[in-house]
Amino acid sequence: MRALVVYCHPREGSFCSALRDAAVAGLREAGHDIDVIDLAAEAFDPVMPEHEWREYRDMTGSVPDVLRRHVELVRAAEILVFIYPTWWSGLPAQLKGWLERVLVPGVGFVLDERGRVRPGLSRVRAIRTVSTAGSPRLYVALVNDNGRRILTRALRLSAPRRTSVRSHVLHSMDTTTTERRTRFLDEVRRSMAST
Repeated sequence: MRALVVYCHPREGSFCSALRDAAVAGLREAGHDIDVIDLAAEAFDPVMPEHEWREYRDMTGSVPDVLRRHVELVRAAEILVFIYPTWWSGLPAQLKGWLERVLVPGVGFVLDERGRVRPGLSRVRAIRTVSTAGSPRLYVALVNDNGRRILTRALRLSAPRRTSVRSHVLHSMDTTTTERRTRFLDEVRRSMAST
């Protein structure tokens, strides 16, 4: 199967980059073909310019040249993997902006003849999220873990009904031990290897 890893962290060498590498290694073990989008390395602009917003609003299905490669990778993907840190109880701006600019009408969703939203990610069979959170699990739960909810609930509605969803979060990242981080890396690799 074809897997697309969407990675978002501004610093190469961060723990998130180790998570990306573990996820890619696991996907490779499973025999998947893998594409990686590194939003920071590409200096992806999360801001939707006015002309894109007008096209989105008018449901033209138009894709700007600057986003065409990303759209093609999404359309080809059967597995979507998102790797990011949880900041301010949500997704980093680059990743949130990527969702808004890339998963436009005709890509992330379509409208039927009665104007109802229908899934657009018809090839996707699995959605996986891998994240870190500086706060403990209880705090993250109390503030609703908004980033994960966007990817595992809202995005899930853009995929076929039987799409499997799985999340991995390392809580208390700011105070966790090296041993726990190592175990989490292995957990991510093994999970991706079984995807």
